[in-house]
Amino acid sequence: MAVKEIVRQAVSADGTRTIAAQRDFSWKRFILQWEWMLVLMLVIVNIFNISASPNYANAKNILNASRDFLDKAIVVFPMAFVLMLGEIDISVASIMALSATVMGIVYQAGCSMAVAIAAALLTGVICGFINGILLVKFPELSSMIVTLATQIIFRGIASIILETKSVGGFPAWFTQVAAGKFGGMIPYVLVFAVLEALFFAYLLHCTKFGRRCYAMGNSVTVAKYSGVKTDRIKVIVYTMTGLFSALAAVYLASKMSSVRPDVAKGYELDIIAMAVLGGVSTSGGKGRILGASLAILVIGYLRYGLGLINASSQIIMIVVGALLIIAVAIPSFRTSIGNANWFKKLKAMGQKK
Repeated sequence: MAVKEIVRQAVSADGTRTIAAQRDFSWKRFILQWEWMLVLMLVIVNIFNISASPNYANAKNILNASRDFLDKAIVVFPMAFVLMLGEIDISVASIMALSATVMGIVYQAGCSMAVAIAAALLTGVICGFINGILLVKFPELSSMIVTLATQIIFRGIASIILETKSVGGFPAWFTQVAAGKFGGMIPYVLVFAVLEALFFAYLLHCTKFGRRCYAMGNSVTVAKYSGVKTDRIKVIVYTMTGLFSALAAVYLASKMSSVRPDVAKGYELDIIAMAVLGGVSTSGGKGRILGASLAILVIGYLRYGLGLINASSQIIMIVVGALLIIAVAIPSFRTSIGNANWFKKLKAMGQKK
């Protein structure tokens, strides 16, 4: 079905003419947005959690539960940008582990906690930059292969540094990064996650950088020949992902009060799952931060609810996997039905009768 558009022309004071195409508002298109499906999923998940534990239906408990998954949420938004480019980064959990390890050994060496945190953030930036540079310098390699290799390397370096040991004994104020609350109710990390979501929403939807990311996701070749500096954007996005992975590592270290080389194992799967469930296309060029934000809540609270009934980790993985299949299948199924010849023929027969 063709989309009806209105073409508007405007002439500014300096004589510059601009032409813009605007879609007519459609209630059907508005209601069928994927974000509404995510809202429905979130309602169902909360009903399930309330039935699993009557104590869940309490604002304080719901806010406290968010602290269990917001370490992953910190990385979901930059991961959405990576997927938007049509790329992937499965090294984020290993970057978290290496950043946390560096922070631990720097603090153990006698440096202040502020210096140790700065070292962790620098480590994340360097790791992300390495990913971006490798993909730019070796374009024949897929991002899956490159980040799989760096995933092993970064985790291996962390294991070599600490082996099976852990580092703790952080200052008391550092534990408040994860445990602290505004007004004794709203966790610091929740406020940070909301501000982060607003920042990335602005970056993606209201800036040239975001529009260029969309363009690259639709076609890197077209974007490149249109004047977009595709290599630079790719390096920036991967470096940004490394930085926020390091921030997540700092929060995780505060929550655990220690660092180990095996922290955040398997986190990359949940992070990618949250972005994909949020409607960010793995082939690039499609997605919104609002959808990713809702998906974080859906998967986060679903995991929390399954934990309330002591569900095994395997069951949780199966449920999350099923949600991903739904996320990928429903839009395609809806499109195929709308475009199917047999559906059009049935509709025409009904009109004749």
